[in-house]
Formats: sequence, structure tokens, C-alpha cells
Amino acid sequence: MKLELRGITKRFGALVANDHISLTVEPGEIHCLLGENGAGKSTLMNVLYGLYQADEGEVLLDGEVQHFSGPGDAMAAGIGMVHQHFMLIPVFTVAENVMLGHEATKTGGVLDLDAAREQVREISARFGFHVDPDALVETLPVGVQQRVEIIKALSRDAKVLVFDEPTAVLTPQETDELMAIMRQLRDAGTSIVFITHKLREVREVADRITVIRLGKVVGEASPEASTTELASMMVGRAVDLSVDKEPPRLGEPVLVVDGLSVADATGQVHVDDVSFEVRAGEVLAIAGVQGNGQTELTEALLGLQPHVKGSITLDGREIVKRGVRKILDAGVGFVPEDRTEDGLVAEFTIAENLMLNRSTGEPFVRFGNLQLGFRDDFAREKTKEFDIRAQGIDSLAGRLSGGNQQKVVLARELSRDLRLLVAAQPTRGLDVGSIEFVHSRIIQTRDAGIPVIVVSTELDEVSALADRIAVMYRGKIVGIVPGDTPREVLGLMMAGETPAGAGEAA
Repeated sequence: MKLELRGITKRFGALVANDHISLTVEPGEIHCLLGENGAGKSTLMNVLYGLYQADEGEVLLDGEVQHFSGPGDAMAAGIGMVHQHFMLIPVFTVAENVMLGHEATKTGGVLDLDAAREQVREISARFGFHVDPDALVETLPVGVQQRVEIIKALSRDAKVLVFDEPTAVLTPQETDELMAIMRQLRDAGTSIVFITHKLREVREVADRITVIRLGKVVGEASPEASTTELASMMVGRAVDLSVDKEPPRLGEPVLVVDGLSVADATGQVHVDDVSFEVRAGEVLAIAGVQGNGQTELTEALLGLQPHVKGSITLDGREIVKRGVRKILDAGVGFVPEDRTEDGLVAEFTIAENLMLNRSTGEPFVRFGNLQLGFRDDFAREKTKEFDIRAQGIDSLAGRLSGGNQQKVVLARELSRDLRLLVAAQPTRGLDVGSIEFVHSRIIQTRDAGIPVIVVSTELDEVSALADRIAVMYRGKIVGIVPGDTPREVLGLMMAGETPAGAGEAA
């Protein structure tokens, strides 16, 4: 089935998310929609899938204009979507999930689960999915759950499949398997729209590439284009994707974590007997698929988790149960994974956010009085140094772009006297130009002799920044390996395997 989008425009108030976007996807083609977060890719696909109504433009299938009032119309026309966050019911079986929404019944109105099971088996056999129709979804690995999503779409006779950032929760091996599945689907005649911001994946699987920037199509590219060329199209300027760093100049251990366990209020353990140390002048990266205890670990380091067992020492002093204020004052800088929830106060100005964790004493406060002149001079200096793009230091943080919000957080944390920097998903949602800047500042911090913990689900980022890599799986550290460990080995570790030699790396 041939898909055409002609002049699609979608506005949200004054924001133009899609600005007269046109593209064509041929039958049996993998067409990659490449762009940074916020470029308008997902909005465009939500228009295609009937979740949004376009303000201007047309969607055509095999030359016929379509009018979708909702996803049901899109599915009936042959369009399926595999969402980044799976739309599955965990306590249902695979067959029950596949039939959900278009249930077949036997005589008497009884659900025909046998027909659904047979459909799952047939599609699984056709594409080599190896999915058990009677398995509960909550018991399946993430990669298999994604296959269930694909089976759901194919069971509804999808001729056009949209994959929206499909590798965000996959290990490298699962990503490779998904790429193979996409090629199979293409070869069977399915038209595929692949939405991503990961340049490596684009070059591996795409037949054609359309690049979107700030809601507009800025050009097409072939898979033979270099990552540098693609990145330049995404950002609009030349970008250096490599991280330039010298070998680390290691000092003594600054942070020592011993037997750390973190549980939630119900007693479920999210971090299970974890031990490691970070030395002065090194970057220790914590790698793993999202949801394997990384968030709880970083929150424990900052005193944000109430149910903690074990020991965390900073410069030889125990910080467990010391409280967030005292941990920050001890010299721990924190870049949280969710900047809007935990890193900023949206209703505060840039200047106010830059002094958030230093509002109790000099130089910002003297004799109980806020030193407005010093605060504003400091804010202007950091706004320039970190290239925070705003109308002025009185601009509200909530009105900044994601990249500029992240720069405010980094400027605040890196402008303190640090003994440790903890950066969780430091480049999430940033364009490649902002990523380049963030990476350089992290390496500068490390080269200044300050230990850095980087928590990231992006393996390219982990490999670029890390001197050592600790891989987490189901709350445990599977192993700690050198920063140049191959992606294939890291992928096995992210799936819970412990390759030979994956112990404590020197």
C-alpha cells in the first residue's frame, strides 16, 4: 500500500508542530522519519493514525484521500502503529491482547479464543516470532512484548506499519532482532514508517530517510549518508559527534557504595545488594534497559529514597539517611532524569532556578537578604557560558525548550564546588548539538578530578563517556567492565548474562 502525506499542518495554539509536511512511503519500503525529540515526528504520525486531526493537508492511501476520525478508522484502512510505550494489558494473555477491540465470538456470544490463538500462531510462524499465545504479557521480556504489538497490528491486516521510537526499551540484541523483523515485513510488501532519532539505526535499516527539523521537512537522505551529514541536517549546522577525551587521571575512591538495597513502600526491592566505587577523575556509567533499578539507585545516592539499607560514603563520610540538603551541601551535584519534575521549578525564572540549591547562605544570601545584584550577574554569566537561549534571565524556565532547560540544570549543578556529579539521562530529549555540549561539560568535570556517575539507556552515550561501565539488570549489577567493552557484550549483560571477565574492572 502506498502512503502519501500532502502538506500536513498541525497547530497547538501558537505552536506549529507540523508545518506543511509532505512525504511518500512506497509499498515494501522502510521509510525513516528522522529528527530530534520535539521536531514533530510523533505529532505527524498521530495525525496519520487518527489520534489528531490535521489543520491542513491530506492523507492518501493508494491515491485515495482518507478521513480518519480516530484510530479505528486508520486501522480499518490498513494502518497499524507500534507505540514506544506498549498498549498491552499485562494480566491478559497474548491471544486476549491480540483480539482486544475486535473480538470474534462463537455461537451464543462466547469469545472465540481458539481463533485468536490460531491467528497468533500463524503470524508467529510466518515471521519467526516464537510467541506463545497463552503466555501472560506481564511474564514476557520487553522484546517479546513488542512482537505482540506487531502481531496485533498484523492481525488487523495492516498494510502500513508505523514504529514510533521502537528501540527505546530494547537491549542491543533485541534491537537487532527488531531490525530483522522490519526487513521481513518490508520484503513481504508492508510499508513501514520508522520514527527515530538514533543515527546508527537509521543507516542500518532505512531504504529512504526524511529529516524533520522544527516541524518542517528539511531534506531527504540515503542510508549511505554519514552520521555527521545526518546530524547536520537534524541540527542545521556542523556537529562533532565524537567525544574527545584523554585517558583518565585516576585518584582515590571518592564514593564507595557497599551492599546497597532500595525497596519501595510495599517492600518490593528495586536495588538489590549493589556495591561499587567511583574514583576521582573517572566517569562510571550505569547502563541497562530502563526500569532495572537505575532510577532508584540515583535517588538513593541523593537521599531521595526512604527505604535504604547498606552504606554510601562520600570522602569517607556516611551519607545514608543524612537528608537531601546535607548531601547537596557535601558537594553532590545532581542532574535528574526528569528535568521538568525534579530539576526545575517551571514558574521560576532562569535566575531563580540557577540559585535553587544555594538559597540559604552567601554569596546569594547575606544577613537573611537575597543579593539580587549578585544573583542576576551570576545568571547572566552562566546564561552566556552555557549558551542558554532565552529572551533574558527573567524568562520562566517552563517556557524554555527542553535543551535550554537542561542547560539551566547543568549550569546550576556544575557551577558549585563539587565532590561528585550524578547525571541521570543527561541528554534525554536534546538535539545533537546540545548533546555535544553536555558531553563536553561532563568530560571537563571528570578532567577536573571530580568523579562522575552517568546513568544512561543510550549505549552510544555510555561508550563515548565511560571509563568504566556498570550494567544493571533487575536491581543487581551484572558486572563492571572497561569503557571500551563491545556493544555485543554490553547487550548480553543488559539481558542478565554475565560474560567471562565482567567482574570489577580496574
